[in-house]
Amino acid sequence: MMVETSIFGVRFNNQRIDLKRCVPAFFSTYRTVFTVFWIAAVATIFLWQSTIGDGFFFLQRGSARPLPRLRPAVFNLTDFGAVGDGVTLNTKAFEKAILAISKLRTKGGGQLNVPAGRWLTAPFNLTSHLTLFLDEGAVILGIQDEKYWPLMPPLPSYGYGREHIGPRYGSLIHGQNLRDVVITGHNGTISGQGKTWWKKYRQKLLNHTRGPLVQIMWSRDILISNITLRDSPFWTLHPYDCKNITIRNVTILAPVHDAPNTDGIDPDSCEDMLIEDCYISVGDDGIAIKSGWDQYGIAYGQPSKNIRIRNVVLQSMVSAGISIGSEMSGGVSGITVENVVVWNSRRGVRIKTAPGRGGYVQDITYRNLTLDTVRVGIVIKTDYNEHPDEGYDPKALPVLKDISFTSIHGQGVRVPVRMHGSKDIPVRNVTFKDMSVGITYKKKHIFQCAFVHGRVIGTIFPAPCDNLDRYDERQRLIKHSASQNATDIDYDF
Repeated sequence: MMVETSIFGVRFNNQRIDLKRCVPAFFSTYRTVFTVFWIAAVATIFLWQSTIGDGFFFLQRGSARPLPRLRPAVFNLTDFGAVGDGVTLNTKAFEKAILAISKLRTKGGGQLNVPAGRWLTAPFNLTSHLTLFLDEGAVILGIQDEKYWPLMPPLPSYGYGREHIGPRYGSLIHGQNLRDVVITGHNGTISGQGKTWWKKYRQKLLNHTRGPLVQIMWSRDILISNITLRDSPFWTLHPYDCKNITIRNVTILAPVHDAPNTDGIDPDSCEDMLIEDCYISVGDDGIAIKSGWDQYGIAYGQPSKNIRIRNVVLQSMVSAGISIGSEMSGGVSGITVENVVVWNSRRGVRIKTAPGRGGYVQDITYRNLTLDTVRVGIVIKTDYNEHPDEGYDPKALPVLKDISFTSIHGQGVRVPVRMHGSKDIPVRNVTFKDMSVGITYKKKHIFQCAFVHGRVIGTIFPAPCDNLDRYDERQRLIKHSASQNATDIDYDF
């Protein structure tokens, strides 16, 4: 997983190292020894870098890591005639390999190894009891000509189509009604080569909704780990109406600008899901939890619930690190987001909905969030008025309640909180505790609220809006708010 260098400084026992005092004293006593050591160290590093190709016997690279055997039967993609030159189309090889594994379902399934190389392919389908293993240096490339991408019916909880009415393009790697599927490796890559798709989308040259990079539907017992996903045509990883999914140690990349709708992970009507130890930097929401769109999502009626997101680093210059909605008409509940860093982004975490969505967002816990250089830290928006068609019911009002924010810290945040409820869609029972966010503008109204009911426990920074009740650290009421329906929203900064 990619790791960003910390910008907060180094502390030991809560004390910052005083380099200005320590370094001169060190140099005055040990200047000569230190200089000799420093020169030797730099020379050693330079020599190692310059000889890494041949190297000394103790610096030579070992052989490639052996591929683990994770299934009773193991196949290599090249056994089926694949050529990893980035030019040869290998769709038939993938299909033949997966067909062979599908015949082993009663014997524990099979493993398909994808060795180092650039393996161009059109979309293909997975099978149950499959491990798709991408070795180090392996890159699965999606063909850029949309003629090779099959058309599929619209998602039932989205109506007539997300971008266009009618069929949609399928995903590069697809699966339906599966059990026991693993996509893993030695950090191999699946690339959608999305640049061509993004350009055609902006030029309005596509007649159908773009397809995700990886989409698994109506399935359970799914593990995706130790791989890189990049440059998806549309949403990157889209589990739809699935149960028992784990996504671990996955890197997801797309340009932070001019890569429209390249969400990182979109759990959609999913249950019992874990996302952990991931790095995501994309052109839309890093993670967006969904459950259907307006009347179609209400009719489908499958919520997203019991989802835990932890130990994740996210960047989104266009949208938010982690979003709930706006398509949440089947309901979203039981979500825990903890130990998360959002950096250099437009928004930190966001809940978005609108009249016509129906459904609910409730029992949501945010804990131990770090916001670093973010325009708006925490957002709740209830007027995200984008609808599939004119058939939605504007009286279908979503319910937002039982949302807590604990241990929220960071720096360089323009507006730490903007919770924009309304008379029809108030935000109820919101809790803030242990919050200290460094701000870039010393202006009033940077903790913004409208139609918000809730409480603050202890002292937080910046000072909260008047809509919230105040409690001390022992959760004893200090001041009851008489302004729960007050509006103090300012989009000018």
